[in-house]
Amino acid sequence: MSQVFYRKYRPKKFEEVIGQGHIVGVLKNAVLKNRISHAYLFAGPRGTGKTTIARILAKEVGCAEEDIIEIDAASSRGIDEAKALREAARTVPFKSPYKTYIIDEAHMLTKEAFNVLLKTMEEPPAHVIFVLATTEFEKIPDTIVSRAQYFKFNKISIADIMRELQMIAEAEGLKAHDDALKLIAFFAEGSLRDAENIMFQVFGAEEKEIREELVRTLLGAPEEETVNNLILLSLKKEVGKMLEVLDKNLATGGDHVMLGKLILRNLRAAYFLALDKNAGILIADEFSQDEIASLKTFSAYGAKTLEEGVRMLYEALRLRADDFTASLPLELALIKIATRS
Repeated sequence: MSQVFYRKYRPKKFEEVIGQGHIVGVLKNAVLKNRISHAYLFAGPRGTGKTTIARILAKEVGCAEEDIIEIDAASSRGIDEAKALREAARTVPFKSPYKTYIIDEAHMLTKEAFNVLLKTMEEPPAHVIFVLATTEFEKIPDTIVSRAQYFKFNKISIADIMRELQMIAEAEGLKAHDDALKLIAFFAEGSLRDAENIMFQVFGAEEKEIREELVRTLLGAPEEETVNNLILLSLKKEVGKMLEVLDKNLATGGDHVMLGKLILRNLRAAYFLALDKNAGILIADEFSQDEIASLKTFSAYGAKTLEEGVRMLYEALRLRADDFTASLPLELALIKIATRS
């Protein structure tokens, strides 16, 4: 069985990490000058390298594999587990100068568990390093934050994700088309791990060529023509035709969330182009020149109309509905655009 890409190509050195240069630079300098903190807090979106960088940091300070302990706070969140961690932290490392505890999804710890952890962080054993990783920074108590070095992780850019996917494709002997990689990077929403998982899914289809059509098929994403047709019909106020196209897409198994995201993506780009004809430079990582030329045709409807459309779609995608009415927010948003005064 092939090893999943996010594990197979997981960075093992600081130099291999992408998209978090501001963090890597500080940590490399800290290791170089032997200014290691007893506690770090890594916060940011999923799939952006928090636990990966935690493991690299542990290796850089000399931790052997058996002295790197990963804990999933989602399943080990109570006071008993926290007490066990406190006792274990007192024991010396097996082979290393440090023992590193990586606590993933740290925000899941209970209040009581945080209190036990706080006491350990206040008077930590000299050989222990804690790295708390979280996707929900606001749920970490201030008392914990104040006792750790805090690093904010950013979403990985589409350009960076594409470069990494291209590297993987070459290593796997695959031919990857840019439009396919752009689509994968877009749907990954800043998560390199998600992008690698999507690419592995394509790889699992036993294809030697990563094409846009295949990516759309596997993800249940509509064709670009369908997306732009829905936008155009809405802008032209042709409600009936727009609903026919939308109903046909959904009736044939189209994913309304995927469809909504792609409509918002294109309408947002068209809005930028309406504001400034040179905005194509800003969206070049997401769209080909032919696609940008197509999107420019929407700018004739004016920046104000396009801005209103972006707002309506954004609000629609934020709404949650039950299975029966799941596509209703998207339908209403497009109807509002098509029936604007």
